[in-house]
Amino acid sequence: MSKHEEIPPGVDDRIRRSLPRHIAIIMDGNGRWAQARGLPRHRGHKAGVEAVRGVVERCAEAGVEVLTLFAFSSENWRRPPTEVRLLMELFIATLGREARRLHRNNVRLRVIGEREAFPPRLQARIRSAEELTAGNGGLTLVIAGNYGGRWDIAQAARHLATRVAAGELAPADITPERLQPHLSLHDLPEPDLFIRTGGEQRISNFLLWQLAYAELYFTEVLWPDFKAQELEHALDWFSRRQRRFGLTGQQVEAIRGA
Repeated sequence: MSKHEEIPPGVDDRIRRSLPRHIAIIMDGNGRWAQARGLPRHRGHKAGVEAVRGVVERCAEAGVEVLTLFAFSSENWRRPPTEVRLLMELFIATLGREARRLHRNNVRLRVIGEREAFPPRLQARIRSAEELTAGNGGLTLVIAGNYGGRWDIAQAARHLATRVAAGELAPADITPERLQPHLSLHDLPEPDLFIRTGGEQRISNFLLWQLAYAELYFTEVLWPDFKAQELEHALDWFSRRQRRFGLTGQQVEAIRGA
């Protein structure tokens, strides 16, 4: 096999797997769910927490290794101040209530994003929950809070720029392989399956680097209604996808049949 025909490390495993190792979800539709019921928007966010619990449990049962949830983007600060405040309070309360449940179920919690912008009490809750669950070996639950994909790439680039300025690297040495270790999820498998609920069909500045080869699944279901059965639909859809990673369909089938 020539150099151009070599399969990058790990690609054959990703082609063979019918279950994603890593699922990334934009949980969209909480506010619309509440408004459709004549409720204030924050009630939709509370209902969304229940959906999170169900999806976490199902992913852990199915053997998914990583679940990343987009809880609060760097653009969400533009929402009405009252909604932002209620979201912060809900985040604090949820971490306080759920951290021990996650720990009992061997789930490791991790939060990515610019957490320095959060209220000090929320930052403390995040640190406490991460420390409590750090040694767990089951599902890794990643919460993206005050996170943006462009921010993630920019902060990784700053690390390399600092090394260039110090004379440790030449600009020509900067490659995707050198940048990747400085990204938020550098030590975890890249997402195989991306899910967005609520009917919108865009990535919205979420894991821009990491989603390069993810399968993109969009559903009209609003997040509070995204129950275990809806997740099963997404997993079934994923299992029927032919993932090529730049290969031909014939190469993929040969790998699957090997």
